[in-house]
Amino acid sequence: MNDFQHALLDWDEQGQPLSSRYDDVYFAKANGLEETRYVFLANSHLPERFAALAEHAQLCIGETGFGTGLNFLCTWQLFEQCAPSSARLHFVSVEKYPLQLADLARAWQLWPELEPYSRALLAQYQGIHPGFQRLSFAAGRIQLTLLIGDASTSLAQLDAQIDAWFLDGFSPAKNPEMWSPELFAQLARLSAPGASLATFASTGFVRRGLIEAGFSLRKVPGFGKKWEMLQGHYSGPPQPAGKPWYARPPEPVERRALVIGGGLAGCSSAASLAARGWQVSLLERHSALAQEASGNPQGVLYLKLSAHHTPLSQLIVGGYGRTRRLLQELPEGQAWQPCGVLQLGLDDKEKARQSSLASAFPVDLLRQVDRNEAEQLSGIDLPSGGLFYPNAGWAHPPALCRLLAEHPGISLLLHQEALELRRVDGQWQAWSGAQLLAEAPVVILASAVEILRFTQTAGIPLKGIRGQITHLPATPASQALKTVVCAEGYVAPAWKGEHTLGASFNFQRLDSQPSTEEHASNLDLLGEISCDLHQRLHADQLDPARLEGRAALRCTTPDYLPLVGPLADAEAFARDYAVLARDARQTPDTPCPWQEGLYLNSGHGSRGLITAPLSGELLASWLNNEPLPLPRAVAEACHPNRYLLRQLVRGAFTPSRPVEQS
Repeated sequence: MNDFQHALLDWDEQGQPLSSRYDDVYFAKANGLEETRYVFLANSHLPERFAALAEHAQLCIGETGFGTGLNFLCTWQLFEQCAPSSARLHFVSVEKYPLQLADLARAWQLWPELEPYSRALLAQYQGIHPGFQRLSFAAGRIQLTLLIGDASTSLAQLDAQIDAWFLDGFSPAKNPEMWSPELFAQLARLSAPGASLATFASTGFVRRGLIEAGFSLRKVPGFGKKWEMLQGHYSGPPQPAGKPWYARPPEPVERRALVIGGGLAGCSSAASLAARGWQVSLLERHSALAQEASGNPQGVLYLKLSAHHTPLSQLIVGGYGRTRRLLQELPEGQAWQPCGVLQLGLDDKEKARQSSLASAFPVDLLRQVDRNEAEQLSGIDLPSGGLFYPNAGWAHPPALCRLLAEHPGISLLLHQEALELRRVDGQWQAWSGAQLLAEAPVVILASAVEILRFTQTAGIPLKGIRGQITHLPATPASQALKTVVCAEGYVAPAWKGEHTLGASFNFQRLDSQPSTEEHASNLDLLGEISCDLHQRLHADQLDPARLEGRAALRCTTPDYLPLVGPLADAEAFARDYAVLARDARQTPDTPCPWQEGLYLNSGHGSRGLITAPLSGELLASWLNNEPLPLPRAVAEACHPNRYLLRQLVRGAFTPSRPVEQS
């Protein structure tokens, strides 16, 4: 069952929020700003640490209890005042009961000096649902990763090295469940050597628990009426390494990358790196970005989820939030529309699945509606009710690609088709016959199924599935459609005089020439979605042979999860980890034989609008040794090495390519 709840607040006569659940304040009534600056910023020595950061260096702060976001806003303000312009701040915060948007806006009225920062956070505070949510500010220089859920459980899923801890949950006397040995163990696991720790709490069991977990602490004067607080650092042993095939490769010395593929995956990868100060060459074989699967006029923010919160489901929820926040930067109504998405429940099996989903997710993400409400929401007659996603909608993927690629750190190279990769003197070179197109120490392959043309990736299990959409001319009557409606296919509200209808799944063809048969099939899908809309569009009078549309190949994997991350050398992997074929429980300590500087972002299937932008962040986090924007288990489920591992464990490995050139 879904137990997600927002914060329950009371407001005092000064307009300050109090937690009615914990009967506690969010910050000192006398002066919350000064409390934050003293307890957390000064006692973590952040002014000096920010000022001492080297060019392109980063500092990562972990927090228990995001609350009103006051600590984050103050830290961001201080970072801008003290840190070098190329340095980066990562702020990771856990919150079980996040405030709603209106409550945050009301609380922040107390601190007008933070208005530039709170305004930016309000604009990005969309899609904040259970799980990991990555928000970006200041052109990517400031990263906020919100872990929405129980503190100990959420931190157990985090992959990060924290430089400074802010322990700021409600009082240990009123919220003892959070101040637990399990939490303290996670703080130790995630701490960088010497990581600082500051907390207003000085309760004996808190101090003893932290010391037992490996922290050295001392009591210092508290703020205001609080006599004491705790300050210290992590002095315990380093945590044991994990599985080497999912370890982080060495961080590149040179911050230059070559990205092959100008669709959503490639543009997202390039944008996430450029935001971190990288120089990126983005190669696209066509005359413009988003000319293949990312080129449809209306892509749908459709969340196909599982009530069991599988890795794919967690990726989709996190990815939806990331994409939804990016779309805020595009003109609403022109490049995207949060009109809602309605997924029909046309049979008993689908209705039961939807009922299960409605119990597993918060109502502001999705809710089950009956036929009458579904018709009111959509504006047309429908055969059934279904699931309604109120803040989803449609987007124009090419506009999102252009937004992502417009960073000054990205050089767009059009009409450049890479046919071969070579590794020469520490550089990846992209060649087209005898012509060298570009080179960089890091290469990211984001050209969907076309990555299989390279010898370095030839054995990866990717396949293309053809999909075709149909453009239907809008009629005065069809303008009544207000939401995206989905069944086996989907139809979107009119945009620029047309409805987008689709999409087919054709396993027999791999070309991109639209076919009459698939137009006819899409019209059949429209009839299943709504006979009423079918009539409003005069679909029975339309000649499929005369309809316009476009076809492209989706690229997918056998487990439907994308391939995001660094890739090992297959033959060396099989040799170094041969013991796994005999005993899969072994964890050899041999470092992974990476193909140095080779990364993938591919296999997004029909979900690229939701999964590709977050995957760009995941890729950049691998490359920059940052906190991962997804639970570690989800990142491993998307890791390219998973297939090498499975083949080896099953005894099915067969060399499929030569060792990379040097």
